[in-house]
Amino acid sequence: MSDSRYDVVGIGSAIVDVLSRTDESWLADKGMVKGTMALIDSNRAKLLYTAMGVTTNMSGGSVANSMAGIASLGGKPAFIGKVGADQLGESFSHDIRAVGVDFYAGVKNSTKLPTAQCLILVTPDAQRTMNTFLGACTELGPADIDEEIIAAADVTYIEGYQWDTPQAKAAIRKACVAAKGAGRKVALSLSDPFVVDRHRDELLQLIFDYVDLLFGNEEEVFRLYRTNDFDTAVKKLRQSNTLACMTLGARGALVVDMMSTATVPAAPVSKVIDTTGAGDLFAAGFLYGYTNGRDLVRSAKIGGLAAAEIIGHMGARPEVSLRELLVKGGL
Repeated sequence: MSDSRYDVVGIGSAIVDVLSRTDESWLADKGMVKGTMALIDSNRAKLLYTAMGVTTNMSGGSVANSMAGIASLGGKPAFIGKVGADQLGESFSHDIRAVGVDFYAGVKNSTKLPTAQCLILVTPDAQRTMNTFLGACTELGPADIDEEIIAAADVTYIEGYQWDTPQAKAAIRKACVAAKGAGRKVALSLSDPFVVDRHRDELLQLIFDYVDLLFGNEEEVFRLYRTNDFDTAVKKLRQSNTLACMTLGARGALVVDMMSTATVPAAPVSKVIDTTGAGDLFAAGFLYGYTNGRDLVRSAKIGGLAAAEIIGHMGARPEVSLRELLVKGGL
């Protein structure tokens, strides 16, 4: 185990997820692209919420989910995010602390915006389509980054979604400089294919300047390098001078560094219910293993185990102790 205060500190959107089941015709009628995340304003959020069926509220946010997963595995995570002074903000703060994550909400009372929410529609194939009203998340800025917290973590894990707000970009760059200055690692999640499309050049520059570990699914990596060829994508990952994890859905995951490539099969799951958070929990498992002395393949297997648990139920936070699954699986 590391003697650092934290294994990982995550920086991302503090969001409350609102989940509902639907079908593809409903998505098409509302102009949604299945399996992606769209940013929406408060009016669109209200209209969609009214049209949704029975809903379930759960604390979420991509990197926040990853930190909850690390805590469930027995790790030492922290999370930096922004919530509003409202009931959803109180719920998010309570939930993330209750699972064992140290939550740093930044400069107190510095936003009048409501806490972010993500309206998630789950189709019968377990695919999730997300509509996110960022609210208070849009005001995460450099003042919310405590450099001492960054320096206290082995890895700072950044959410690609943050590139949609200018203040958050500045916050991320501040965190990267602090991490590197303290001799720590920086990890990045590509987050979503459309995020990559919107910010490709900036993300490539961020990877070149700061990133040691890169996480993305197959489509996100293809979009990053403007290719549909698997071998070309792997070659580009190898040339990026990072340790990269490319998730492949039911085919498992690929771990690539400058010297080697390893394919790790997906962990078995009896029934896929909801894929929300699969990538988040894969990252949680990998980062836990990476910061706790496991080799790369074993770390990826822990990621697969965590992802398999999360897709077996609705929502993106573990419902059982991942630590117990880890011990049972001999990882």
